Amino acid sequence: MRAILAIDQGTTNSKAVLVSETGEIIGRGSSPVGISYPREGWVEQDPRRLYASVCEAVDACLKTGPDVTIEAVAISNQRESVTAWDAETGDALGPVVSWQCRRTAQDCERLITEGRLDRVQALTGLPLDPMFPGSKFRWLLDRISAGRSVRLGTVDSWLIHCLTGGRRHVCDASNAARSQLFDLNEQRWSEELGEIFGVDIGLLPEVLDSSADFGRTQGLPGVPDGTPIMAAIGDSHAALFGHGAFKPGDGKVTFGTGSSVMTTLPRFIAPRNGITTTVAWRIGGKPTFAFEGNILVCAASLPWMVDILGLADVAALVELATSAEPGAPGFVPAFVGLGAPYWNSDARALFSQINFNTTRAQMARSVTDSIAFQVHDVIAAMRAQSGGELGALYVDGGPSQNRFLMQCVSNLIDHPVIQCEAPEASALGAAYLAGLSLGLWSDLHIVSELPRNSQIIEPQPVDRAALLEIWNDALARSTSCKTQAKGE
Repeated sequence: MRAILAIDQGTTNSKAVLVSETGEIIGRGSSPVGISYPREGWVEQDPRRLYASVCEAVDACLKTGPDVTIEAVAISNQRESVTAWDAETGDALGPVVSWQCRRTAQDCERLITEGRLDRVQALTGLPLDPMFPGSKFRWLLDRISAGRSVRLGTVDSWLIHCLTGGRRHVCDASNAARSQLFDLNEQRWSEELGEIFGVDIGLLPEVLDSSADFGRTQGLPGVPDGTPIMAAIGDSHAALFGHGAFKPGDGKVTFGTGSSVMTTLPRFIAPRNGITTTVAWRIGGKPTFAFEGNILVCAASLPWMVDILGLADVAALVELATSAEPGAPGFVPAFVGLGAPYWNSDARALFSQINFNTTRAQMARSVTDSIAFQVHDVIAAMRAQSGGELGALYVDGGPSQNRFLMQCVSNLIDHPVIQCEAPEASALGAAYLAGLSLGLWSDLHIVSELPRNSQIIEPQPVDRAALLEIWNDALARSTSCKTQAKGE
């Protein structure tokens, strides 16, 4: 049997799946990565451990799946996380500075004060926020001793470096588009952006299409050396592709440590209202664009609340939440500031409107509801800018499998959501792109027709105005300012 091995390198876990010629998942494996928090607001990972977790996930996948001939490897990866390594030895020269990390907040504020924001947004579609890699690349470079032969890269480029035995220094256009050093309209690294952030763009990888030849494997356990790597793409972009969200207005919400809301665009549209514009994927040299809203903390708040309440697990927390009606108290999960559409690095997590009558169930419900409130605000910003109708909206990621959580999202945005049976949409999207490279599937129409088991969750009536009043009050307290998105 022929199959594609898709690697999905995420923030907390690396996953690997085998995808058959019919587009079905026939094997799975995963391994934890590990995250450290050396200072308040700092989030980082060990690049060596990150790659080791990929190898462990692949090994577990191959042991549990059927005997197959691996035609190609495909990669989806956490985005906006970056690292540096020695071009000659391959040694890591710093940590993986996570997309969640806020260590360069002051650098971003300085650039804003210098009047750089409008130009950076015009070229990249991204705001000046420490989530994005421009300032983080500079932070890494400042801590590397002189004389080293340096390579800088996003997670896909680090993985490809490791997978090919150091032979290739490449990334795909979707990951480049999240770097803050890539000109979206020109589709190339920008000397001007390099000067703004103080980064030599010659240290960055070559940018390829998302469906392309990224090199050949060497030393990946269980995979024959010389197996082609035929796709690489950011995980949120991969999920959008995996759902077949190819029509303008179609979108998806990926639920994980954080959350990404994306909708496909008919063309490039400059961002405003606190959302970003990005390259969804690039095929045959032609980019497809998308709106995106990045939520910094989504499901990561659930295990935190499990510990606070002394519950057994997240399932117990959700069950407790279902016993409470929506409403007060309010909860804002701004553990590392707030992302889209607020972009406030100084916001802090809090509960509001607590009194002696507040119950454990209400506290649990306020935490689970915070997921839906954040999605609502991003969707509202996208609707306000696009002026078009929201199309099919898919949900993926581990929390998407919980009917209660997804019903809350559907209710609050007043739009159906499509719950997919397999949560590995990112891995599937990467595999589909590799299949296009191999010629297993001839075009996007064929990809859109591949089997996908799903069910539609229709919105139920709720008092949205009253719920949003509580949420907005909590936001105002969290940010100590008006909750308008930057740029409005």
